[in-house]
Parts: sequence; C-alpha cells; structure tokens
Amino acid sequence: MVSYIIRRLLLMFPTLIGIVTITFIITQFVPGGPIDQIKVMLKGHAGAASEAGGAGSIRGNKSAQEIDPEQLEKLKKVYHLDRPVLERYLRTFLWYSPKNPEAPFSERVLNYDNWDGFLVFKFGNSFYRNKTVLELVKEKLPVSLSLGVTSFFISYLVCVVLGIAKAVKNGERFDTVTSVIVLIGYSAPGFVVAIFLIVFLGPGDNALAHLIPLSGLTSAGTAGYESWSNWEKLLDYLHHLAAPLFCYMLGSFATLTMLTKNSILEEMKKQYVTTARAKGLSQNTVLFKHVLKNSLIPLITGFPIGFLSMFFTGSLLLEQIFTLDGLGLLSYQAVIQRDYPIVLGSLFVFTLIALIGQLLTDISYVIVDRRISFEESQG
Repeated sequence: MVSYIIRRLLLMFPTLIGIVTITFIITQFVPGGPIDQIKVMLKGHAGAASEAGGAGSIRGNKSAQEIDPEQLEKLKKVYHLDRPVLERYLRTFLWYSPKNPEAPFSERVLNYDNWDGFLVFKFGNSFYRNKTVLELVKEKLPVSLSLGVTSFFISYLVCVVLGIAKAVKNGERFDTVTSVIVLIGYSAPGFVVAIFLIVFLGPGDNALAHLIPLSGLTSAGTAGYESWSNWEKLLDYLHHLAAPLFCYMLGSFATLTMLTKNSILEEMKKQYVTTARAKGLSQNTVLFKHVLKNSLIPLITGFPIGFLSMFFTGSLLLEQIFTLDGLGLLSYQAVIQRDYPIVLGSLFVFTLIALIGQLLTDISYVIVDRRISFEESQG
C-alpha cells in the first residue's frame, strides 16, 4: 500500500499542474480582463458626464475614454500584465526572486520569502481587494464552516439512522412515506425552496411570518448585541443558520438514506446472515453486530473526502438569497471581475483537497474492508 500511496502522491502534481494550466490558458483568451474593465469604467464615467454637460462635454470627455499609454503601462505593471506570458505562467507555480542577492546562496535558496507560487502556498494578492488570497479565504471561511460542518454531521447522523429504520421496515408504510419525503426533497432545488422561505417567512413586510433574519449569521452590529449572554448569542446564531442550512441539506438526505437502506438490504440477503439467524441470534444482534458493520462500508469510505470538503463548502445562490458572504460568492465575484489570483488560487486549493480526499477514500477502503488489497489487485 505504501508504493500505491507514493504513486498517487506523485500523480497529484501533474494533475494539479494540468488543471491550473488549462485555466490559466483560458484566462489569457477570455475578454474583459482588469485593463478592459477599467476602460469600460472610464467610458461609463465619460458617458454620464456627457449626458449631464451636453455636446460640449462630449467633446471634452472624448479623450477621457482613452487611457494614456504611460498610465496603461503602469496599470499593466500593477496587475503584473507587463511580464511575458511564460513568466506569468511560471510565477503561478514556482518562482525564485531573492530579496538580498548578496546573501549566501544556501541562505537565499532556503529563505521562504524568496519563493513565490502555488507550490509554496503563496497565491498572491487580489487585483481589487488589496488583500492576499489567503486572507480573503480566511474572511469568508466562517460562513462555509457553518454550513459545511453542521450539514455534514447532521446529514450523516440522520441519514444513517433513517436508512437503518427504512431497511428494518422495508415495504411498510413508514418506508413508503419517508421515501416520498426524501425524494421530494431531492427533486426540489435548494435555491427554489430558499426563495419560498424568504417570500413567506422572510424579513419582508409582505411575509406571512417574520421568522428568517435579515442577513448574516449573527445579529452583530445591532443595538445591545454585545451585552447578550453566550446562550443568547448561540440561539441567535442558530436562528440565522436554520433556513440556509435547511436549504443546503435538503438534497443530500435522499442519497445517503437510500444508500444506507440498500446496503443493509443487500447484506441481509447474504449467507452469513442466514447462518446467524439459524443459530438462534435475535434480529437486533444480527443487524447491529453483523450486518451494520459491513453495510456501512460505502458511507465510511466516503467520510474522508466529505470531511475535507465541508470546510470549504459554498453555495452561490443560497449565499445571495440569504445575504451570506461566503466562499461561493467570493469565487463568483472573482470570475466576474477577472480576479485571476483568486480564481487560480481557489481552484488550486479545492483541487488539492479533492485529490487528497480521494486518496484517503481509497486508503479507507483497505482499512475498513480487509478483503481489498492494492498488492493483490496489481498482481
């Protein structure tokens, strides 16, 4: 298994480089970069000024629509667009630029500050926000953590218990009713449910009941919030979290629940279950001591990648509807504004997390199910 892990780790690098390279090439051909957006802004200001000042103002502002060549070069330098494409590409991954050329060579090479690029986890600064990419991710992370961590554990807890109950009562009324409920939830898009909640239970004046707060995950900034007790702040946090969390989790119940139920039913048909029942073991003993341990293997092996991704979850539509400033909205704004450091940096981080999660999933298969062996499959 050690050799398999080493090969998978080595394959991560060309995968990461390939994904980021494709995205980098696309960004070079997509119109509407930082310079183009500044030109559009200048034209917009000039057009507004001409409408206010008449024809004379049109002639006076015509030159304002064009950027002076010297200013254009300065802008390109600010956005690092003055460098050759190959240099910008290499700087994306790894670049060595010593701050003190007179220092000893070994000291310069081992100095972390002399290196730039994604491979040393330096993602640069945002074009428009005057902050590093890591600082922006850190700012938006609380929203993603709130949605991801809570939904992850609630989904696993509820779905496993519900799946076991459905398997035990397979074909009965409980099984039928719960199947209809979870499938309706699976088919209903989360953002549609969110709109209905906002309309009927939201903060608007026309809502039937005002149960959903205005925005954010807390009431911070309102009068008297700082004097609230910890218990009151916790209840306020749960109040803000309830609606977006419900919409975010709505579609995940069906998959996990039906997977748990079908795995248990499949295990119950196997010979060892028949043998255990023939020995006189009770239904609960057969279910919880023998069947459950084997039937939950698909859920357990999916745990690592789900656990890693829950820290960086994001939903653009839900964040827009409930006015939450999270990673989903940050990624969307970065794409619209052509904020390339955020686009490429977040893509690199999310891809790395996905690859590590997939590796941990493969390893968990071997740990949980001893019948699986990488060495035997290779032979």
